[in-house]
Amino acid sequence: MKVCVVGTSRAGKTALVHRLVHDDFGNAPRPVAAARVSRAVLPVRAPWSGEPWNVSFHVWDIVGDTRDPDVIGPYLRQAAALVVVADLTHPEAFEDVDLWIDGVREVAGTVPVAILGNKLDLVDFGDLDWSPLAMASARFSAPLLPTSAKRGDNVRTAFVTVAEMGLARESGIPLLDAAT
Repeated sequence: MKVCVVGTSRAGKTALVHRLVHDDFGNAPRPVAAARVSRAVLPVRAPWSGEPWNVSFHVWDIVGDTRDPDVIGPYLRQAAALVVVADLTHPEAFEDVDLWIDGVREVAGTVPVAILGNKLDLVDFGDLDWSPLAMASARFSAPLLPTSAKRGDNVRTAFVTVAEMGLARESGIPLLDAAT
């Protein structure tokens, strides 16, 4: 499953991917120049049965310096799902989330999206104005998850969530309620 990770520069995209793949923060590679592909396997709930199913991810960490479709478009094609990362230490960048999602969907179509507010370890959760991210979450029917690549908070959960959404879309079967 191809999952593209996008967002502004220094939002922590590379660190999140490194945490997902290696369960490590300290030795994260340098930020990408264009795109870096990593592989991870995670157990998710299969939309057709609700049973655990291992999904192989090809996680595309896309450069954050540009949203120009001519530059990043080739990396986004055939994406099954999208993760948009917002830096919680720079709330002024929250408005970029809508632009990222709109831009990706111009190239990749209406793929499932998860919005991650990263660097949770560096902010006071209660003092943060989440409304711009919450509005984007509502507009795109995208789950909003606070994450910390440094501590690992919600990193696996975020990718499992987006994988389940992508599998449901690809299979044409709606997700089963976790209670069923």
